Amino acid sequence: MRKQNSTFKTAFTSEADKNLKNTDSFGYVELDKYACYVVADGIDDQVDGTAAKLAVDTIISAFTEAPSMRKGAIRRYLRAANRALLAADSKMRLKASVIVVVSDYVKLRYGQAGNARLRLYRDGFLRLQSKDQSLSMDLVKEEKLEPDKLTKHQERHNLYCYLGQDKDFRPYISKKFKLSDSDAAALMTRGLWEHMDDGILKDAFADASDEPQETVDAVEDLLLSAQPEDLGSYTFAAIFFNKVYTDPNRKRKIKRAIMIAIPILLVLVVVAIVLIVLYNNRQKQIASMEQNYYDTIEYIQEDNYIRAQEKCQEALSLAEDLGDEEIRSDTDNYLKLIESVIAGDDALTNGEYSDAQRYFLNAQNRSRYADNLGQDYISDRLAQTSQYISVYEMISLGDTLAQGMQYEAAEEQYLAARALAAQIYFDTGRDDAIAALEQLYADQAEQEAQEAEAAQETATAQAAAASVAAEGDAAFAEGDYERARTFYTTALQQYTELEDQAQIDALTTKLASIAAIQADQAALAAEAQSYASQAEAQYSEGNFVQAKKYYLLARDVYAQLGDDAKLSEVTRRLEVIEMGISEQEAAEREAAEREAAEREEAEQAAETATPAPESTAPIPETSGSPAPEAVG
Repeated sequence: MRKQNSTFKTAFTSEADKNLKNTDSFGYVELDKYACYVVADGIDDQVDGTAAKLAVDTIISAFTEAPSMRKGAIRRYLRAANRALLAADSKMRLKASVIVVVSDYVKLRYGQAGNARLRLYRDGFLRLQSKDQSLSMDLVKEEKLEPDKLTKHQERHNLYCYLGQDKDFRPYISKKFKLSDSDAAALMTRGLWEHMDDGILKDAFADASDEPQETVDAVEDLLLSAQPEDLGSYTFAAIFFNKVYTDPNRKRKIKRAIMIAIPILLVLVVVAIVLIVLYNNRQKQIASMEQNYYDTIEYIQEDNYIRAQEKCQEALSLAEDLGDEEIRSDTDNYLKLIESVIAGDDALTNGEYSDAQRYFLNAQNRSRYADNLGQDYISDRLAQTSQYISVYEMISLGDTLAQGMQYEAAEEQYLAARALAAQIYFDTGRDDAIAALEQLYADQAEQEAQEAEAAQETATAQAAAASVAAEGDAAFAEGDYERARTFYTTALQQYTELEDQAQIDALTTKLASIAAIQADQAALAAEAQSYASQAEAQYSEGNFVQAKKYYLLARDVYAQLGDDAKLSEVTRRLEVIEMGISEQEAAEREAAEREAAEREEAEQAAETATPAPESTAPIPETSGSPAPEAVG
């Protein structure tokens, strides 16, 4: 009903520069209870005016979704536009100045970021004007620059607040201004106010009718007639508040109320006083709530979450008491964000980095429901936490490698962890990396000492084994194969414990050679024993020559075997046999001589005497040599 019972008229012009580039944009929407007017001026002369158009469209859209004149609402509209420009997919960073005017058809309030301007005229006089958020305007405020020189001052475009600002975006939000019938407002970009004197604008509105298009045309004619050399794109909008909304039943309602109130006026005086007190208290509560609300936002923007938590809790408590659902919902979302950030900070301080990462990720998600506040701080904390986690992952990997005695690889991980910690000023992580390095070097030194000791023990054992093997070699060289086998067997056991395969193979070969030699010797010993047995048999039969032959064969074998005992025994037997042979030969000679002598005597006797009768007496036996002792 408000729009229908008021008369607001709007007209505007927006023209490109000489290069046919228009970096400005204007838009408005008039709803039943609220109206919104937005003018934006692209900064850095984007060719297609993307920044300005995107800003206007975003603000109009945000306003349409939740129309309101509250300071917080207008701030949200501007922040939504700021986020839209920051997130835009463009080859160049989008930036713009903007001014937004919101009215409930009775009052107006404006929000500003940059140097787009608002002028409000009443009865031909300037009643309200915006202040540029620029260094030149600060000079005017400080009375270091005359106002009439502002339009040409070199710092007029040096803005400290604008759309597309990634940090510390703080737009200005005005208080409410009550409108009167026939008020008129002018919205303009720098392309116009740089070349249009304020006095000329005032005159144009002083002479205006109730049709804003006439005023817009007149101002544009005045601008173009001046023929400025550096005229860029410009936008000028005029809003005529010809009739402000008033309740048609207001007077009648007041009269009836007075008539009813007179009989009970005295009674109501007390009630009124109470109500006034309650109202004043409520207004104070509302003011306190709003102040705490805005303080919460500012403290979040300043990364002071402890103070933000205090203010947010106070604002939330007051909003619940006052039944302000909008503020309650906002502060509830802010508080969840704040609590997540504080929990993350506490976990980070306490070295609970996985928990910190989880809290900051939750805060990042919460921020989407809290006007994207704290995004930069949360992103920085997430990056920091991730780097801290990386430091300890390197240390953990180094520990694993160190346990596997991969000391060089472990050292690389510890050094990388120390370097990263130093780079990000992470003192705790750096100290832990240094401690890990020191422990690594200590373990490495201990390991080297143990290895040296083990090497010494191995060398000693190898020397002992080599000495035993050398004794075996000496015995082998002397032909003492049994003794050599004993030494070789002992050395083999020692080298087996040392796991020296080369020596094991060599000793195994030597033992095999001894076994082969001993087998050959056993065969020769058996052969020699066979000769000795045959010699004994021949000797027993009196065959001394044959016995000697076999003993000589046995002697040769025993000499080959190096069996001195057997050799001596066989030699003694040979001596006995030689004596037997000698005695036997002597006996045979003696018998032959005796037989020859007897034969000769017989022959002589036969010659000289009568042959005597044959004798029957036996011939006596020749005595033999004693039997030799058996061999073997």
